[in-house]
Amino acid sequence: MNQAREIMHIHILGICGTFMGGIAEIARAAGCTVTGCDANVYPPMSDQLASLGVALIEGYDARQLDTVAKTADVFVIGNALSRGNPLVEAILDSGRPYASGPQWLAEYVLRDKWVLAVAGTHGKTTASAMLARILEHAGLDPGFLIGGVPIDFGISARLTDGPFFVIEADEYDTAFFDKRSKFIHYRPRTAILNNLEFDHADIFPDLAAIETQFYHFVRTVPHRGRLIVNGADENLARVLARGCWSEVERFRATTDAGSAADWIVAPDGAIKFGGAAIGALPSLSLPGRHNQLNALAAIAAARHVSVPVRDSLEALASFRGVKRRLELRGTAGGVAVYDDFAHHPTAIAATLEGLRSVVGKGRIIAVLEPRSNTMKLGTMKDLLAGSLGEADLVFCYAANLSWDAAAWLAPLGNRAHVEAELDALIQSISKAAKPGDHLLIMSNGGFGGIHDKLLALLGK
Repeated sequence: MNQAREIMHIHILGICGTFMGGIAEIARAAGCTVTGCDANVYPPMSDQLASLGVALIEGYDARQLDTVAKTADVFVIGNALSRGNPLVEAILDSGRPYASGPQWLAEYVLRDKWVLAVAGTHGKTTASAMLARILEHAGLDPGFLIGGVPIDFGISARLTDGPFFVIEADEYDTAFFDKRSKFIHYRPRTAILNNLEFDHADIFPDLAAIETQFYHFVRTVPHRGRLIVNGADENLARVLARGCWSEVERFRATTDAGSAADWIVAPDGAIKFGGAAIGALPSLSLPGRHNQLNALAAIAAARHVSVPVRDSLEALASFRGVKRRLELRGTAGGVAVYDDFAHHPTAIAATLEGLRSVVGKGRIIAVLEPRSNTMKLGTMKDLLAGSLGEADLVFCYAANLSWDAAAWLAPLGNRAHVEAELDALIQSISKAAKPGDHLLIMSNGGFGGIHDKLLALLGK
């Protein structure tokens, strides 16, 4: 924290994103004056930042350099910003110091911490939240920066005086001036590699390019550090085969094919470590096989900082989940409405499988917004219909797509419905829904407030 105080005033560009908003929260806790701007300053992030005393500016007008940001010691620039942005151009022309969010965090916060980083295409937020909860339960007072809001904490980021810091280690690029993945900056002593698939088609040409970034990440873990690796993931195996200089512990489900693993979890939650039974997972607030693996990885990572497995199991028994991860937003007209962040076919299938394990033969209506850059490009469209197999009905919001969603969902037959207008989509869903249904809304954005609109309509 003392290092952060060397920077008295930071001005954050793109401050209302989850990651950059977390940077703002941590910087304030470190004693910095924080100001910032974004193209869209709106609740809840705007309210959260205002409560911290952060002055917010709407837009990227270059005049900020002479007003609210006049005394800024450094400009922290989010990866959503690019050349041609008027404020970015003014900063470059002025010669004033600037940094990316991951760079600033690494230099002024993480340098003196034992960093526990959670990487992977899927499950980063949930596994990070589980790990932070375990360390908190063990009395280790961890700091954290997570790409979602763990319900147990009610915030996505915090800074503490404790030696440990949990971070969601994203493989997306760092900034317009730094095309390495964000996680290259974090230099963890404990790192979870949860899984690896092709994603982020807007910045990565192919899977091999992502594997190379993961390989660079592996190279940053010290010799006495530890990698907690999904032993059933062939892509991760390929990454480690390129070179690994740290301790490695592998985990997998008993039903997964793959090489031998140190940590194994059975469908009933029974855990073995080194072939010996050491306990069983409690009934988790987030269902599904994928969440059992998230929990197993968090337990293994916590053990690296000397948290006994029994203490981790106690912590997970009271773990309340993460906002936007199969979060029940409400029930109206006998219909339960859930919100989930799933947007990649693998995540969509896993979320549906998890909900099915809870509702049994109850009818599931899946509502999907293919909003990520990868989905908009159509890179995953051939996997989409298969990922929705557990749903009894499927509604897809097809605005702003470069491909024909109806054509690619045709294998689902009359279960699939596609709408290009949000109001028409909401009306169609409300007419189809019946008491006892489970309505699962999946998007990595706000989806036009569809959750509350449907609850209001269903309530009538």
